[in-house]
Order: sequence, then C-alpha cells, then structure tokens
Amino acid sequence: MARIAVIGAGMGAMAAAARLAVAGHRVAVFERAATHGGAVRQLARDGFTFDTGPGLLHLPAVYRDLFLKTGREPLESCLELSQVDPASRHVFADGTAVSLPNASRAGVLTALDEALGAGTGERWSELLGRARDAWDAARRPLLEEPLWQDWRVLGRDPYPAVRRRGLFGRRDKGPTTATLAEIARRELADPRLAALLESHALAYGLDPRSAPASAAVLPYMEQTFGSWYPRGGVRALADALYERCLARKVAFTFGAEVTGIAEKDGRVAGVELADGRLEEAAFVVAGLDPARLPGLLGGREPYGADEVRPRTGPADRAPGRLTVCLALRGPREAGAVHRTVVHAADRAAELAGVFGDGSGGLRTPCARPTVTVLRPDDPTTRPDGEHEAVTLSATVAPPGPVDRRDGAAVEEAADRLTAVAEAAVPGLRERVLWREVLPPADEELIPAPALPGREGRFLRPGNRTRIPGLYAVGGWSHPGGGLAHAGMSGALVAGLIVHGDDWHGST
Repeated sequence: MARIAVIGAGMGAMAAAARLAVAGHRVAVFERAATHGGAVRQLARDGFTFDTGPGLLHLPAVYRDLFLKTGREPLESCLELSQVDPASRHVFADGTAVSLPNASRAGVLTALDEALGAGTGERWSELLGRARDAWDAARRPLLEEPLWQDWRVLGRDPYPAVRRRGLFGRRDKGPTTATLAEIARRELADPRLAALLESHALAYGLDPRSAPASAAVLPYMEQTFGSWYPRGGVRALADALYERCLARKVAFTFGAEVTGIAEKDGRVAGVELADGRLEEAAFVVAGLDPARLPGLLGGREPYGADEVRPRTGPADRAPGRLTVCLALRGPREAGAVHRTVVHAADRAAELAGVFGDGSGGLRTPCARPTVTVLRPDDPTTRPDGEHEAVTLSATVAPPGPVDRRDGAAVEEAADRLTAVAEAAVPGLRERVLWREVLPPADEELIPAPALPGREGRFLRPGNRTRIPGLYAVGGWSHPGGGLAHAGMSGALVAGLIVHGDDWHGST
C-alpha cells in the first residue's frame, strides 16, 4: 500500500483518487481552492443556483463504471440522473429552428427533414454514420488506453473519405485529410447543418477551420449516448464523486497550494506546499495543465522531445467561456426546452473574433455570437415556482487578444449574449431581476477532447511522464477535456499505478 499525493480536486483527479483508494492505497488530495470539482462550479445566490461549468453530462457510462468500481452503490443511487428531451433546440441565423430528440437517430432525421427541408436529415445521418466509423476506429486508443508510445499513428484521421465524382465520370475519394469546416461544406451543403456540426466543436473551444474531420465524433457521441442532467445541476455529480472519495478514506486538504514536486533517487518523493511542508508520497498525480509541471520540477521537463508536449506558446492558448447567470421573475413556461443553441448571424465573423483571421490583427468580438441557453426544469435551481434560473454562455477569445479585466467590455459582451438569448426566451430582458457575469480567468480556459488527425496536433500529453512515479490527469492530459474524458483520464492513471507502466488499458 503506497501513499499517493494528488494535486488538485478536479473531476479527473477525484476519479483517479477514488479508484486508487479502492485499490488499497493511501490517497491525499491537495487543492489550492476552497472546494472540489475544478471547472464544475456552481453559483448560488438568493435561492437561485447556476452551473457555471458544464451544464449537461454526455456518455454517463463513464461515471456509472466509476461508481460501480468504487463501491456497491451505483451512480443513480447517489444522485437523480435523467435524460433531457429534447436534447437541444437550435435557432439558426435565418430564423428557422429545430428541436432534436435525445438519443434517437431516426427522430433527429425526421426532425431535420420537417424543420429544414427534405433530405437534410439524411445528409446529417450519413455524416454521423461516417463519424461512427471514426469513433469505432479511435475509441480504444484515444479513450480506453494510455497514449501510445508510437502516438504519431494517431496523426492520421480515421474519418472516412467520401467518394465523389471526379473528371470524366471517374469516382474519386478526394483528400484523405480534411478539416471539420471542409466536410461541413462538402458533405452537408446546407449552412444550417454546417452551423449545427461546427457548434459542437466551438463549444469545446475548437476552431472548425483547423479541427480535424474526426471532430465529427463530438455530435455523434451526444446523439448516440444522449444528454443527461443531474437534479441539482452538474455540480451534484461533483459532490457525489467527492462524497465517494471521502467514503473511501481519501483525505482532502483545501487551500493547500503545491509549489513543488520533490524527487529522490530518480523518482518522485512527494509534494512541497506553499506553507513549507513536504508531504511524502511514492506517487504524485498532477491534476493540472502539464505545461505547469516544469515549474514544479525546478525546470525539469517531464516529457521527452519525442512525446506529445504541452502547448505553451501564445498561439496555443485555448479560448474561454463567458457565462451570464440570470435570475428571472416569472415561471418557466410549459414546454420550455432545457438547452437552446442560438447560432451566430455571421459565423465567419464569429470564428475570426474568437480564433483570429490569420492576419494577426486585433480580434473584434462578434456582435451576435453563438449563445447556449440553459433552462433546467429543476425546482432546486430557483427559490419558488414564480422564478427561473437561466444560464447563458458563449465561447470567447483567449486572454491576450481580449482584455478580460475591462469591466465595461465584459458587461457589453454580456448585453450581447442576453439580446441573442431572447430568441430562446422571449421577453427575457424584461424578466431579469439580477445577473452575474463570469468572464473566464486565465486558468479557466476550455480544454478540448483529444482528437486523431492533423499530424497529432489535437492530442494531449500522455498520463505517464518520463519521471518515475509522476502522472498527469485531467482535461489538459490524455484523453483531453470534457466530463466524460476527465473520468476516463482518472481511470487510465489509476490503471497505470495499480498495474504498472506496461498496462495497456481495460479489456
């Protein structure tokens, strides 16, 4: 039985801690913040509560497996989890709208045909069929196994090339690699379907103009495995995982900043805290951006030149998420949709404002960006039936191009989001009692899931490091960001520590 120090109490770190504790290890978690959950946060005020991180859970099997493997109580015995139906409503730039049923390929096809015109559903279904092929090819090496030593083979995109008619009537498979925007234009044709596809990438901070075609697995996962909501918000999932860790004797210390990782005889020996303490440990699990590890290792690089390296340059900064929490007077109307995505009026302008146009000039925020509106039908989120809690969010440029310390600019951006959201909640601005605007801090950027293709540029650093006993977990490590991926990251790290570095993943 070894003592294991975990840096951070995010979802991936807690997932690893719970599994390691069940395996018989003594696990201590050191979190510099005052609470657990990492990016899974919640704002509470005047009887209203708002999820300020992820608003829905996709691929719940990851957490069902975690709770079964760490105790007798299944996930649903620890919190009330229900499918959201419809999964989402989309309002497009031309004013057309469609509600997509949850986890129903046939239902989505029918809904698209009825709302957008005959044939649109089939085109969408065919694209997701190819996304399924990419998912089947990449699922195991990207989600269920530690990052391969020969990671460059994942630089090839598993999204299948579409056969098309070439010169003189010959059939041509076309390019073997493509971006998400290219397959949207080539295979979907309808700009509304393209917006639907690209919005899934944008929500994770991915630029569809450069993201690989394999990013089509993101809507495939959502449509196949469904969208789920825990009563009390996604924060309730973080609370349940924290309670499971406590039940398995994981020790938590909050307000404890790790300032260094100690080494002895060529391997880690523990963590150094800001108050001068040294907490000895045989293993260290770092639930933070691996780009921060050299600073904790006295400048030593934890990854070799032939491995996937953390991205540290200004060009690699990820976008963030601007969140607006609205306390509304008046009840939630019958039939209101839990999640509505109001798409940008000018997608080209939005992408240039978030990711740049390649010229290196200043980025101008889009006047009407893509806004996600969350209206959970959950009485725990509001003081009574005569009020409603609504959360708005939009992907925004990384720090640097936009000064997030400029309060006036942030409030103006919140005004734009609120105006756009009226397409989902008519009369919204007249109902507002108060609002809180949460601009992303520099450390609260959006980690995207790892994706194959594009020469491996969308992979994350491996969970193993070249320093014996040191492992990386969470959204900035393999297999990348998102609730489900964080849970998978925790499972991979626990497997490597319990079974050794030659472990190849679950069978």
